[in-house]
Amino acid sequence: MAHLAAYPSGPTMLSAFRTFAKSKWAIGLLVVLGIALLVGGGTQMDLLGNLGPKHVISAGDRSVDQPEFRAEMDRIRDQAQQQAGRAVDFETLIGGGQLTQFLRQRAQLLGFMDWAWKAGIRPGKELILRRIREEPAFFDSVTGAFSEEQYRARLAENNLTPEMFEAQQRDEVMTRHYGAAIGAGTRLPRIYGAVLANQVLETRDGRWFTVTQAMAGTAPAPTDAQLTTFMNDNAARLRQPEFRSASLVVFENPSDSTGAVSEERIQERFNFRRDALSQPERRSFVTLTARDRASADRIAAALRAGQTPAAVAQANNIQPTEFEDRPRSAVTDPAIAAAVFALPVNEVSAPIQARVGYVVAKVSAIAPGRPAELSDVRAQVIQELRQEDGRAAVYARVEAYDKARQAGRTLDQAVAEVGARVINVPLVTREGQGREGRVAAPPQVLESMWKLGKGGESEVAEAGEGQYYVVRVNEVVPPALPSLTDPNVRSQLSQAWVQRENARLLRVRAQALQARLRRNEDLAAVAASVGATLQTGTGVSAQNQELGRGVIAGLFTTPRNESFSQQQTQDTFVIGKTDRITAPVPALAAGAAEQFRGRMAGDNLNALVETSIRSAADRTGATYDEAQARLALGLPATPPAAPASGAPGARPASAPAQ
Repeated sequence: MAHLAAYPSGPTMLSAFRTFAKSKWAIGLLVVLGIALLVGGGTQMDLLGNLGPKHVISAGDRSVDQPEFRAEMDRIRDQAQQQAGRAVDFETLIGGGQLTQFLRQRAQLLGFMDWAWKAGIRPGKELILRRIREEPAFFDSVTGAFSEEQYRARLAENNLTPEMFEAQQRDEVMTRHYGAAIGAGTRLPRIYGAVLANQVLETRDGRWFTVTQAMAGTAPAPTDAQLTTFMNDNAARLRQPEFRSASLVVFENPSDSTGAVSEERIQERFNFRRDALSQPERRSFVTLTARDRASADRIAAALRAGQTPAAVAQANNIQPTEFEDRPRSAVTDPAIAAAVFALPVNEVSAPIQARVGYVVAKVSAIAPGRPAELSDVRAQVIQELRQEDGRAAVYARVEAYDKARQAGRTLDQAVAEVGARVINVPLVTREGQGREGRVAAPPQVLESMWKLGKGGESEVAEAGEGQYYVVRVNEVVPPALPSLTDPNVRSQLSQAWVQRENARLLRVRAQALQARLRRNEDLAAVAASVGATLQTGTGVSAQNQELGRGVIAGLFTTPRNESFSQQQTQDTFVIGKTDRITAPVPALAAGAAEQFRGRMAGDNLNALVETSIRSAADRTGATYDEAQARLALGLPATPPAAPASGAPGARPASAPAQ
């Protein structure tokens, strides 16, 4: 993330202000301000605000204007496009609330930086220069010295100026030092670790018995009235979603891409694409990456002396990278590609200033390129021409369909006239779920179906990759509760009702038995009254999970001589008493307490830093303007109500290329 450039120092700003105050422009500005105060009373006209840039983010003395924000988002979009392997527009990048979240976090961080600078956390110039000079990308690959020209060029490649980059370095150092200071000065109270250690090492004695469903009784089959009430009580979960069915018109025909292609077209396309179809020169080579220029020189000398790349890599504690049969276009680093493809076979390069440091390469094999022959790529050329013929046929049907509809033909008449196909889309939800399972309907088709009413017909819409479609909604089934006349529905609802009632009977029975214990009845007598077996546990720890979650929860949440009632499994409860609590030996608990305390320290530090950032942002009045952010990206100030692309009704702008 790019931060704002550094502000001018105090004397520089004062000198500039004095020079400006003596100029005619200052007098003119004061006159305009005076008129504004007389007319508007000083409250209705913010002249200086109107003269200044529109800030996307403001925090104290720091701000991010629209050009800076656009440059930052361009860098983020470039990264997203590289990861996705395709173009990503800003609306997609910031959709789903991403923009608001990004602006909020960015404003908080900017507010923290403003507060920290004013609080006196200011890295020295020498520290920043030392960090910059540690970056290998800023050093000349020939002389090995820091290059101001290369420094500025590399920054320009990333849409950064030296001032912006140095401000980034200052902010990063400031943040790290602040975090290190908090980490060094923050210590969790020992009671935190002691509490956890006590919980882990403490043991308890107790007695309990199990209450089963048979002791509580089971529910009979429900009546229709009970099932209806059950459905109404759970309407939000049981209500079926809206279903729709449709007729999908597609203009593609499998026979479009299987026709004959003339020899004349094949030869003409081959002549046009001969260079692209030719086999490029390919090379096999190995690279070794060094920490600095001196190490790279030693590696190159060792390779030229006849040592193998593996031996040199082992001696320098690095890992060699091997490339087999690669064309130049497949080598991502331009500097490495230029050096490797200029070397003879078995030659070693000079140290290369690459993106990741200094690299030494050795070429092991060269496969010369050769021009393409029609016999080698004939099948590929024919496939390309057939695909183009298919796209042209689709477009021709789209045009013919459009003319037929304008001439008054119905959808069915137009489809039959142009030779399009109709695919029936069965009843499906908006998410693509059918009655019998998932329906393979494209998202844009489902979107079109839910924008139309019953019997509605869409305009021609693009499905991507040269395909177009039209959709007609045939049936709309509104949301509704399931019908008890359906045997499957009735069976499932009856089973759910019985499970709920059985759970209620079991819970009531357990509560009644625990109430007897609270009236000081003997635990063994209560257990015997329901035919349960009394169990005893001594020295039980919280880790004895084999006893069951109900037993452990009851023993370790109940004071001594108190009763408990906990659910053990889906159809059992445990009723019992905690008889004794044994605290851990302090000498044994001390080590565990320190271990727990150390584990909690990291989470506590992160929470403290986050709280500091938010608090500092509040003190500096950090704000952001989402509308200005969208305008900076070339988007409308307010988000669109629906996706901007792929909307039904879009017409093809021109015929596919031939």
